[in-house]
Amino acid sequence: MVADYDLTRAERTVAAVAQRRPGDSRFSAAQVDASSAEAVTALARQVGAEVVFNAVDPRFVLPIFEGALAAGAGYLDMAMSLSRPHPSEPHALTGLKLGDDQFARASAWEESGQLALLGIGVEPGLSDVFARYAADHLFSQITELGTRDGANLAVHDADGNKIFAPGFSIWTVIEECLNPPVVFEKGRGWFTLPPFSEPEVFDFPEGIGPVECVHVEHEEVLLMPRWLEADRVTFKYGLGEQFISILRTLHELGLDRTDLVTVKGVQVSPRDVVAACLPDPASIGPQMTGKTCAGVWVTGTGKDGQPRQTYLYHVVDNADSMRDYGAQCVVWQTAINPIVAMELLATGVWTGVGVLGPEAFDAVPFLELLAAPKPSGYGSPWGMEDR
Repeated sequence: MVADYDLTRAERTVAAVAQRRPGDSRFSAAQVDASSAEAVTALARQVGAEVVFNAVDPRFVLPIFEGALAAGAGYLDMAMSLSRPHPSEPHALTGLKLGDDQFARASAWEESGQLALLGIGVEPGLSDVFARYAADHLFSQITELGTRDGANLAVHDADGNKIFAPGFSIWTVIEECLNPPVVFEKGRGWFTLPPFSEPEVFDFPEGIGPVECVHVEHEEVLLMPRWLEADRVTFKYGLGEQFISILRTLHELGLDRTDLVTVKGVQVSPRDVVAACLPDPASIGPQMTGKTCAGVWVTGTGKDGQPRQTYLYHVVDNADSMRDYGAQCVVWQTAINPIVAMELLATGVWTGVGVLGPEAFDAVPFLELLAAPKPSGYGSPWGMEDR
């Protein structure tokens, strides 16, 4: 069951599936208000859902999360419940952290016997699986788990001119890039820094090359330390100078705000206006070229007792994802991972109850299924570089 507030969007998705898979009648569409836990519960009960998969932006995490719990269904998402900065020292201390509202409900999920698997996109998600693999198989001691995300993507208009068009929701981009980024250090715990702190140039594989990366608030830093031992956990994103400049301008103009303002008698959210003015990330695939890379740079001591630095990564070329799936690479790379996870859960390879992250599960079956040739797997290899 594909559900959306706008029924026509859900119906378009189902129609696209039918076009790709003639005769497959398993998919249907429904209307649902994802801001209402009661509505989510009612629909999940109506269709007998075993799992509710949340693929909308983080504003709706909590009602979908609570709606699935009330329906007695499992739950997966690709982004966790929103944070709130510390009221007086936002660039030093954490306030409400990403996922805190969900982890606070862990006992209720445990009592229900159901699993809420948080952050199972690509970042968070595959990056966390990589971290678990490194901890189990490559390192005896980890100095830093550093998620590093970069790309050489470009989007062009009909005349071939390069345009500004984020590869995923600008609403989410603004949220994670302008919030105080979180860092974890052993003995200190979680703390925050100013946005865009500690720039570094990271060399991404498979022809992407060097990209300047900066600290960004992201779920990996809140997930990995709950299950994995590391002296430091970070997330840095390769935004680029233009992107950072645009985000700073939006902030200075107040266009990153989510509270309503009155414009000619109509109340609107400035951030929603920005999102409405930019191209839909789901539609820009044919105009996009380049590759995107998600991965974890791990430093520390290898299993042999020697110093080790290893980057575990997954690269997707937009030309490949468009050719094979009709989806642009950022969207496809995010979407494939919950599908792999759901298969592992459905077959009983992964099991659990409560509120868990990807690090709580054995990484090997996931990575094998992701990389295995079709039809036994998903035909999307991952890589590993010692540096």
